Amino acid sequence: MRLVFAGTPEPAVPSLERLIRSARHEVVAVITRPDAVAGRGRKVVRSPIGALADAHGIEVLTPERPSDPEFLARLTDLAPECAPVVAYGALLPQKVLDIPALGWVNLHFSLLPAWRGAAPVQAAIASGDDMTGASAFRLEAGMDTGPVYGVVTERIRATDTAGDLLGRLADSGAVLLESVLDGLADGTITAVPQPGDGVSYAPKVAVEEARIRWDRTAVVIDRHVRSVTPAPGAWTTIGDVRVKVGPLTLTDDRLEPGEISVTKSDFLVGTSTVAVRLDRIQPQGKRQMSALDWARGARLDAKVRAQ
Repeated sequence: MRLVFAGTPEPAVPSLERLIRSARHEVVAVITRPDAVAGRGRKVVRSPIGALADAHGIEVLTPERPSDPEFLARLTDLAPECAPVVAYGALLPQKVLDIPALGWVNLHFSLLPAWRGAAPVQAAIASGDDMTGASAFRLEAGMDTGPVYGVVTERIRATDTAGDLLGRLADSGAVLLESVLDGLADGTITAVPQPGDGVSYAPKVAVEEARIRWDRTAVVIDRHVRSVTPAPGAWTTIGDVRVKVGPLTLTDDRLEPGEISVTKSDFLVGTSTVAVRLDRIQPQGKRQMSALDWARGARLDAKVRAQ
């Protein structure tokens, strides 16, 4: 089929790579978010999908708004039969959805109708789900409400960060997406409406919401930290220093919530249940480092708390 692929961040790359290699489909253009300033150097950079398309000589469209008339005219001229979407990052208006004859097929990283929205992987980990997956569904005006062509499932491991889990789902989801497009090309696949029960939502996690609340249980704090790693990153303040906190380990020790204990081998912080051991932290403006080495160098006062 003649395809226009829409996507922006790194998790969309396995799907585009697979479709570029496909002998059955031709990616005639990609749609991605405009180049943006990123990193400490504040340089303007291409999105991962834009960079991959450039490397293969594929036309790149970067509309500020998908409703821009120039973009609509170009998309119409390209005449895609179908448009796969993976984490594009903007809502598509109905007049855009109506252009491909076989519609837009969105790869979403949850088992719909669970965790509709921008952060399904983060929500699944934070909620303590045992299983998640990816769904390929027909895009419509409602948020992640379209009928589903197919799913793949994935077990959530006890040590999974959002980055770990999203990496596996991006790979298995790419296989699913290609098989759905094959089925649409052959006319052998149909979409099934989502059930009305089991609907849940996963809005984007803001930086402020990634702050650790030490009055919660150690299990909940562990899930929270893993769910926002690597982005936006769990954080706390220790004294007057703000630090990002990497994945942590539960212990059998007992401390008051936010209380700190630094020994020869451990940097512990208390919760409402057992204390947790911090392994890696990143003070603001510095590189990630051993939490224990940082605490020894900081010479923390006995009254200092994590907050």
